[in-house]
Amino acid sequence: MAKLLVTGANGKLGRAVIRHLLETSKVSASDIVAASRDISKLADLADLGIETRKADFAEPAGLETAFAGIDRLLIISTDELAVPGARLQQHTNAVNAAQKAGVGHVLYTSMPNPDKSLVSFAPDHLGTEDAIKASGLPYTILRNAWYNDNYLMSMPHNLEGGKWFTATGEGKVANISRDDCARAAAAALANPPAGNQTFTLTGTVSLNADQIAETVSKAAGKPLEVVQVNGEQLAAGMAAAGLPDFVVRMLASADANVAAGNFDLVTGDFKTLTGREPQSLKAFFEENRAALAG
Repeated sequence: MAKLLVTGANGKLGRAVIRHLLETSKVSASDIVAASRDISKLADLADLGIETRKADFAEPAGLETAFAGIDRLLIISTDELAVPGARLQQHTNAVNAAQKAGVGHVLYTSMPNPDKSLVSFAPDHLGTEDAIKASGLPYTILRNAWYNDNYLMSMPHNLEGGKWFTATGEGKVANISRDDCARAAAAALANPPAGNQTFTLTGTVSLNADQIAETVSKAAGKPLEVVQVNGEQLAAGMAAAGLPDFVVRMLASADANVAAGNFDLVTGDFKTLTGREPQSLKAFFEENRAALAG
């Protein structure tokens, strides 16, 4: 059987991918390799019979060894966002190592339309896609839409005050859950599509802020008023709340991207890969009602 390696295996997406490989795609634990900067955090996966390897994208010398003997490699984008350019360098290190190690197929978690996206980290994804294509390795690119899960970071606070300050205007976004993105990644890793392909993973409907707020409000049983502000006001409010500069830039740019219509994209790619429809935003919020309560 093919050896499948998942980087970032201790992260939320990585762990979900491995769970879906085992439970949904029915891949044997002995065919899975979990990689992380700190393999001590993968002890529970090792107990399941999964091989664990150290893979630190900031240390390119060790990556070729980490990827040795791997047939299919899932590169999960790292969380290095504070230093401009650092994330792209990490990803490039991983792609170069995969090429040197003779990996048979590379999969990568990207974002929708990175070539025109206003999101602060879009250049990291575009640059990584370009590096993968330039490597000559067979590839599958998975462009994950904005996660449903991202709302859980801010909505409890918004519900507490009854107001959601946003700069998305009339823009719409077709959110998808992190778990569904993991399900699709596991499916593509277990049975990669023929040829070099790019899939954009979205929900089945695109919603504006008022529609999202209504969905949140019904699930939480609390009123939520949408207050539209401009990008500068949004950024100033987040900075005043003590958020780090790079987080402020990321969140403000994400709202700008929604307002520009760049997240207003619905595809059937998730169903193509998994054979099922993605979870709706309504069902996601109902499932996470406790988290909305803060």
